[in-house]
Amino acid sequence: MTFLLALDQGTTSSRAIVFDAAGQAVASAQQEFRQHYPQPGWVEHDADEIWTTQRDCVRLALARAGLAAADIAALGIANQRETTVLWERASGRPLAPAIVWQDRRTAGHCDRLRAAGHADLIRARSGLELDAYFSATKLAWLLDHVPDARRRAEAGELAFGTLDSWLVWQLTGGARHVTDPSNAARTMLFNLHSLAWDDTLLDLFAIPRTLLPEVVDTAGVLGATRPDLFGAPIPIAALAGDQQAATFGQACFAPGSAKNTYGTGCFLMLNTGATPVASTQRLLSTVGWRLPGETCYMLEGSVFIGGAVIQWLRDGLGLIEHAADVEALAASVPDSGGALLVPAFAGLGAPWWDGHARGTLVGLTRGVTRAHIARAALDAIALQTVDLVDAMNRDGAGPLRELRVDGGAARNDLLMQIQADLLGVPVIRPRQTETTALGAACLAGLAAGVWRSPAELARHWQEERRFEPTRSADWRAARLHDWHRAVARSRAWAEDAP
Repeated sequence: MTFLLALDQGTTSSRAIVFDAAGQAVASAQQEFRQHYPQPGWVEHDADEIWTTQRDCVRLALARAGLAAADIAALGIANQRETTVLWERASGRPLAPAIVWQDRRTAGHCDRLRAAGHADLIRARSGLELDAYFSATKLAWLLDHVPDARRRAEAGELAFGTLDSWLVWQLTGGARHVTDPSNAARTMLFNLHSLAWDDTLLDLFAIPRTLLPEVVDTAGVLGATRPDLFGAPIPIAALAGDQQAATFGQACFAPGSAKNTYGTGCFLMLNTGATPVASTQRLLSTVGWRLPGETCYMLEGSVFIGGAVIQWLRDGLGLIEHAADVEALAASVPDSGGALLVPAFAGLGAPWWDGHARGTLVGLTRGVTRAHIARAALDAIALQTVDLVDAMNRDGAGPLRELRVDGGAARNDLLMQIQADLLGVPVIRPRQTETTALGAACLAGLAAGVWRSPAELARHWQEERRFEPTRSADWRAARLHDWHRAVARSRAWAEDAP
């Protein structure tokens, strides 16, 4: 049999999953790693810890599958996007903690660039909103705050990468410094139209070109792992940002098809085909994937805090013991009792792009219990997604006919029904909800010749459950009206943010 290995490097954990040629998971391993919050609005990871957890997950997944490295046809990597790593080329040692995509320390830098009139140029070239979410200002911050980093970068001694680049560097022993267009397009340094690093943007953010990785196809053999890591070299055949990988794993190959991933954040991606769509609603135009001779573009809406609000209920408030407990608690009440939670803990993403927004809980009365707050948290995840769909419809990319869903919180039946009711369209959950890892495996399998085309892959996708909307248009309109009142109260709260 043919086996493929997916490295799913996420925001809170590293995973490795072995798939067979039918796209079925054979074995997996997962390890969480620490989240660091050194100051309000700052979020950091230890890049070395990410590497060691990812390496150990591969070894454990292979052992659980009863396979050797030589049994793996190819591996693919899907990774949290925008998170920024700066390391020494000579030693492979990170110069500083990785700055995570959620980090807001460079919001002030973005404000200054916006005040200087650069937002339109950035959007036209990169397809992105000027925001601290993306890698460019994070990298600029490292160059300006790590001692001697800028001089060493200009001398060619340092390397920058998102987590795909970092993992490939480690897997190949520094032999390859690469990324793919789906990750490069999230840096705010990459030209969406030429599919190359953009000199104008590099100059604007004062980023030396010597730092940058080579851009290779999303699917294509780019090297192999060091033989000593896993017992034999494994071909590395795919790189993709996690949301693009999930879209591929959901078989959203036709223009107009869309998926939403309910992970730490929520990420709605709609296939726009061979041409990028310039959003008028502050959505992102981005690269889905680049296969040999074919580039697919996406329109994306990003919600910064999705499933992370459930983690907050567990870890921050102690309302639940396990994340899975939220469904039963929220289902114990018919609604949120008038409470509305806007989880703007790291600002608001699309379509608001307010880095100074902060979390807000409104509508409280003495009758509100922890169950109502749990229900409001699920409502908030779904309501943020509705805002993204409405923006896509206004951009002319809709109307959305159905929404395919994945990610950990997509297993929550109550949340999925709330989502269908608020959207007014069917929400479809596939049998294989590990679509991020599956997408990485499928891309690697295409490159390795396991499958011949995306159309062949589409036949493996299967529906597990369909959630049909049960509420009226008037009910939806009333919920959205109240939601937008709450959002307005959360905005521009941290006015003195750096």
